[in-house]
Amino acid sequence: MAKAREGDPRSVGRLISLVEDESPLLPDLMRALAPYAGHARIVGLTGSPGVGKSTSTNALIGELRRRDQRVAVLAVDPSSPFSGGALLGDRIRMGDHVLDPGVFIRSMAARGHLGGLAWTTPQALRVLDAAGFDVVLVETVGVGQSEVEVAGHADSTIVLLAPGMGDGIQAAKAGILEIGDLYVVNKSDRDGADKVRRDLRSMLGLAERRDGAWRPPVLKTTASTATGVADVVDALEEHAAWLRESGELERRRVRRARDEVETLALTALRRRWGSVGSGDRLDELAAAVVAGETDPYTAADALVAGS
Repeated sequence: MAKAREGDPRSVGRLISLVEDESPLLPDLMRALAPYAGHARIVGLTGSPGVGKSTSTNALIGELRRRDQRVAVLAVDPSSPFSGGALLGDRIRMGDHVLDPGVFIRSMAARGHLGGLAWTTPQALRVLDAAGFDVVLVETVGVGQSEVEVAGHADSTIVLLAPGMGDGIQAAKAGILEIGDLYVVNKSDRDGADKVRRDLRSMLGLAERRDGAWRPPVLKTTASTATGVADVVDALEEHAAWLRESGELERRRVRRARDEVETLALTALRRRWGSVGSGDRLDELAAAVVAGETDPYTAADALVAGS
C-alpha cells in the first residue's frame, strides 16, 4: 500500500488487478485508500473509432509531463472474445512514455460492459487517484453511440472528432454534443477540418445555457505531430478553474460517488438474489408472474423485502 501511494508501478498495477478480479479484499482496499483520494483531475477522452484517441492521449501525456504533471492513463479496450482480456493494439501508440517514471499506463477490458467503460472503472480510478497522480486520463473503447458514460466518471470530458468521420448531425445523434466540456477536431491537417469545426460551433451555439455556464471550446489538433495539443491542455486548465469556482466540481464528484454507491449496492443485491435459496425465491416469483398470480411490481417488492 505504501509503495502504491508513492506511485510504484508494480504496486499500483497489483491493486488494479485486485479491482479487475473483484477480489474479496476490495472493500478493505477501498477503505484504506479513501483518505488519500479526491486530488487527481479525471479527464475523459471519447469519440468514435478512428478519430485518434490513443494518439491524442499520447500527445496529451507529453504536454502534461512538460508541465511537470504526474499522469496515469486508464485505457479501456475491447475484450478478447476468447480470453476476456483487453486487446492491447492501441497501447503501441503510447510507447513514447513507457519508461517515464511519472507516467502509468494500464489497459482494462470492457468485458461486454456498454457505455465505453469497464464496470470496474470507478474503483480503478480511485486507486490511481490515491496513488498520487495529478491527472488521470480515461480513454474509452470507441463504440460510437453508447460511449457517453465517460462523462459520468470524469471531471472534464474531451470529445474527439475528425474530418470524414461523419457530419454534425451524426454527432448529435450519438449524444456527444451533450457530454463534452472540450471538443477537439483531430487530424486537422486533412481537408474538411475547418468545416467540422464550424458545424460543431454552430450546433453548440444552439444549446441553451444558463448565465455563467461553461461554454465548450472547439479546438483543432494534429495529435501525430502534437500540433495544437498545448491549447487543449490550456483549455483543460481553464475548465478546471471554472469547475472549482462555480462549485460544479463538487457537484460532479458527489454525483459520481452516488452512482458508484448505487451500483455497488445493486450488485450486492443481485448476488444475494442469485445465492442458494434466494435464487429459488426469484424463480418462484418469476413463475408466479408468468402464471398471472401476481404482477412484476408486487413480485419485485416481495423479493426486496425478503432480501
